[in-house]
Amino acid sequence: MEQKPKTTLTVISFFAIYVIWGSTYLLNKIAVTALPPFLLAGLRFCTAGLLIFIIALAMGKSIAISKKQLLNTAIAGFLFLSFGNGVVVWALKFVDSGFAALEISAQPLVILLMMWLLQGKKIQAMSFIGVILGMVGIYLLVGQKEIIQEENAILGMIMIFACMISWGYGSLFVARVDLPHNYFVNTGYQMVTGGIMLLMMSLGFNEPWSSPMSWTVEVQWVMVLLVVFGSIVAFTSFNYLLKTVSPEKVATSTYVNPIVALLLGCYFLDEQITVQSIVAAIILLTGVYFINTKKKLMLFARFNRNR
Repeated sequence: MEQKPKTTLTVISFFAIYVIWGSTYLLNKIAVTALPPFLLAGLRFCTAGLLIFIIALAMGKSIAISKKQLLNTAIAGFLFLSFGNGVVVWALKFVDSGFAALEISAQPLVILLMMWLLQGKKIQAMSFIGVILGMVGIYLLVGQKEIIQEENAILGMIMIFACMISWGYGSLFVARVDLPHNYFVNTGYQMVTGGIMLLMMSLGFNEPWSSPMSWTVEVQWVMVLLVVFGSIVAFTSFNYLLKTVSPEKVATSTYVNPIVALLLGCYFLDEQITVQSIVAAIILLTGVYFINTKKKLMLFARFNRNR
């Protein structure tokens, strides 16, 4: 009798990390057509972080942290959210949501190369094959004339790659520094500090601010979905699954998210899915599969929680 609720919760949690995380590309693409990107991301993460604090306090958890932990969470918030996510939202003004999701699916490749360059980690044979396949997939993806001819598309691609480097360094950073042990508290501080920096970036770039009451109903609902489901529900589901199923099963979201993003972008925004994009996706995700060995899965999955 106890197994059924647990099984149901597991299925719901997988739905969250598969579909909800995959849909955040579509939601951000819709919202960024009406709101400035840094304001959009800043409001999303500040609101989500404050809600996480409220939930943590309601659960009887202390949100007290040391000055060192606060500094480390702020740095992680910048690497993952202020730059790593905020600039992706900005880049969605110039590239399709499905394309962005496919490019970002190469994140494990970037982390592996950074571990090799910065930490001297050896690249195993299977991972090396994954790196080669990943590079081929990225080349096929970004080399499509119909895509690079779009205005500022190349700039968008480059900035998304810069975000992947920021995410990659953030993953290596959080693995070695002192952070709050409670994941709710840790994420709450990352989201609040990262969100505040995004709002400061918004002011620095003179983005026009507006009251949520003046937004269209569609944008209001998109923001609610991003905050409640994209930032809180999916994150909680992610951490629940890490405790109840094997890490390699949780990491399957790496392969599913871009497919969901492609399909949603095609259905709701009429984004084109070319044959070359399909071939690139197959090669790229196969490369990611070779890279995602059991020993690296936990590190590679960390960046997902900040989507």
